[in-house]
Amino acid sequence: MAVVRPFRAVRPRNELASRIAALPYDVYNRKEAKQEVEREPQSFLQIDRAETMCPEGVDIYAPEVYQKAHDLLWEKIENGTFIQDEKPCYYLYELIMEGRSQTGVVACASIDDYLNQIIKKHECTRADKEVDRICHVDACNAQTGPIFLAYRKNTELKNLIEEIKKKPKEFDFIAKDGVIHRGWKIDGKKEIGKIEAIFGDMKEIYIADGHHRAASAVKVGLKRRREHPDYTGQEEFNFFLSVLFSEEELLIMDYNRVVKDLNGYSEEQFLEKVKEKFDVFPTEKAVKPKKKGQIGMNLKEKWYLLECKEEYKKTDPVESLDVSYLQRELLCPVLGIQDPKTDERICFIGGIRGIAELERRVKEDCEVAFSMYPTTIQELFEVADAGKLMPPKSTWFEPKLRSGLFLHLI
Repeated sequence: MAVVRPFRAVRPRNELASRIAALPYDVYNRKEAKQEVEREPQSFLQIDRAETMCPEGVDIYAPEVYQKAHDLLWEKIENGTFIQDEKPCYYLYELIMEGRSQTGVVACASIDDYLNQIIKKHECTRADKEVDRICHVDACNAQTGPIFLAYRKNTELKNLIEEIKKKPKEFDFIAKDGVIHRGWKIDGKKEIGKIEAIFGDMKEIYIADGHHRAASAVKVGLKRRREHPDYTGQEEFNFFLSVLFSEEELLIMDYNRVVKDLNGYSEEQFLEKVKEKFDVFPTEKAVKPKKKGQIGMNLKEKWYLLECKEEYKKTDPVESLDVSYLQRELLCPVLGIQDPKTDERICFIGGIRGIAELERRVKEDCEVAFSMYPTTIQELFEVADAGKLMPPKSTWFEPKLRSGLFLHLI
C-alpha cells in the first residue's frame, strides 16, 4: 500500500509566493532562464538554475553551480525569505487555467514505493538529465521541484479536499501566464490521519510528469542510505516531494511532431507512402484531431486528415497509442527516424503552443507536421500497469506545477 506522508515544508513567506514561484527548470534554455531571473530577481529559477547567478561561460554542470544553488537557498532560509513549518503537514495546491481547476495534495512519497513499483512510471529517463538533478538535490540538501503524481479517483478524498478548500488560503495569486495558484495548509490531526489512511489504501500511484526528478530523488535517497547504513527508513531522504492529483482533474494535451525533411521523397511520393497506412482526406482547414485514430498532417503547407487503418492497429497498451502508430508505420519506415529521442530531424511541439506553431514551422524550416489526438490518462495507466514505457513525448500536461512554493529538506 502507498506511503504518502506529511512533512515540514519550507515555503516562501506568503507575500513573496507570487514572485518566487517559477516554472520547472527544464522548460527554459540557458538564455531564457537568465532573462527570467533578470526580469524577476526573486524567481526560484536562480536556485533551480544557479548558472544564472554565475559568470558567463561557467559550465552549467560545474560543481560551483550546484554549490551556488545551495548557498542561495540556505541564505534565503536564514534571512526569512523562506520559512519552515513547525510540524509535519499536508498541503493543498490548486491551479486554475482557463476556468478549469485541479487540486493536488502536497506530500512526501516513499522511495521504496518507487522501487517496489507501487509508484508506477511510463517513461524511460536519460542518465545525463538524472545526474544534473542528483547533483542539485544532493548539494542543496533539498528537493526543490515537486513530482507530479496521479491517483485513481477517490470520492472520500475529493470530498475532504473540498471541505479544506473552504478554509483560509496560504497564498493566492495569478502568474504572468494567467494561471491562478492557490495553497492551503492542512495541520489538523484528524484531517492528516484521514489523508494518510486514504493513500495507505491505494494499491498504485502513477508518475504523470517529472520522471527525471523522481529518479534523481530516489538515487540521492539510496546514496544517503549507503552513507548512513544504520538508517531507520524514517529519515527525510527516504521520501520525495510530490503533488498528487486525482485522474478526473487532469488535462493531457496533444504532443505534436514536426520533421525537417521528407527523407529524399518528393511531396507526391511521400503522400503515396502515407496512403499505404492511412486513409487520407485533404482539407482546407487546419486539423486538430477529434478522436483516437485521427492524425492531422500539414505537408508543404497543405492540411490532410489521416485516419489509421484498422489492419495496422495493435491491441498492446503501448503499440495501440496514436504516437506509436505514427512512429511504427510512417516516421520510422518512410522518414527513416529510427530513434525519435536522438534524431535531430524531428522536433516535438507541446499542444499548449497550438496548431499555429505547426504551420509556422512548416513554413519556416520543416517539410511536414503532425497534429495528434492527446494520449488519455487511462492509456497512461494501462501502459504503467503493464510495466511498459510510452514512446518519448507522448503526454503534455498543463498547467505546469510551479517550483519554489513547497520545498522538502532531506
